[in-house]
Amino acid sequence: MNEVITIDLGSNSFRVLKYDCKNHKILDEYHQVVGLADGLIKTGFISIDAQKRVVEALSIASKKLEFNPKDAICVTTAAARKAINSKEVLNYFYEKTGAKFEIIDAFEEARLTHLAVKYALKREKISNENFMILDIGGGSTELTISNKDGFFSKSFDFGIVTMTQKHLENSNVFEDLENRKKEIEEFIKDSHIDLTNYIFVATAGTPTTIAAVKKGMTYFNYDKEKVNGTVLNLEDLENSLEILRTSSQEDMIKLVGKGRVEFLEVGTYIYRTFFEALNKKESIVLDDGLREGVAVNYCINCKC
Repeated sequence: MNEVITIDLGSNSFRVLKYDCKNHKILDEYHQVVGLADGLIKTGFISIDAQKRVVEALSIASKKLEFNPKDAICVTTAAARKAINSKEVLNYFYEKTGAKFEIIDAFEEARLTHLAVKYALKREKISNENFMILDIGGGSTELTISNKDGFFSKSFDFGIVTMTQKHLENSNVFEDLENRKKEIEEFIKDSHIDLTNYIFVATAGTPTTIAAVKKGMTYFNYDKEKVNGTVLNLEDLENSLEILRTSSQEDMIKLVGKGRVEFLEVGTYIYRTFFEALNKKESIVLDDGLREGVAVNYCINCKC
């Protein structure tokens, strides 16, 4: 059996996958909030504390999934692209763990996520002929449009972590999102494609969390198989925001997990902005994303 370990180090989350190339099947996985982008907007640097959290997460994951970090295919995205000290940080990870991270650009991130979603739609028996992917990240947000002619993507320079940090000391998030909405609409206009019949797919933490809440799950009994294919609408987003407004911090941590609560509100606003800009009434949620795309890409190219 040909197995591969892939690691996606995002601006907030650290996600590991053990994947069977022969059967295109997920064997095991690990997820931890590491907050790589904590303080990045203010300082421009990835902090020492964040670096230590990543090293700790690598140690835990390698024991749980039984792999050597030096053998894993490791990618990192927006936070590393933005940080002044990225080179030093990645060297630190390598020295401490043997894991060699590659900073991928926005196009490669979109390409790999697109590959994962295309496979996932087929698995869920949903048409993958014409679809859009919204990938709400911690440091950036990607929108990819896919059809029989191929795909193209736009990376927007905002995410749940960076936008939350940006607006910690003011309340201009809605004004900011209105400007972002115009940017999204301009991209759609320039695409010269009628997106009416395109499926709206959303991946990453915010959509999957809202889908889990809708299904009655908490962070501790999260089931990706039940989340995959869940259909969300604007009312579901408003219900999620209402739960945030009326629940205690302790209850929210039980519901969505530590390290996510403070970003879920802004993440939901971003999600809602894309709903409006794309003029869509519903969205299909998939748990599959970058780490799955890295695995599928490896399996195809190594002919496993």
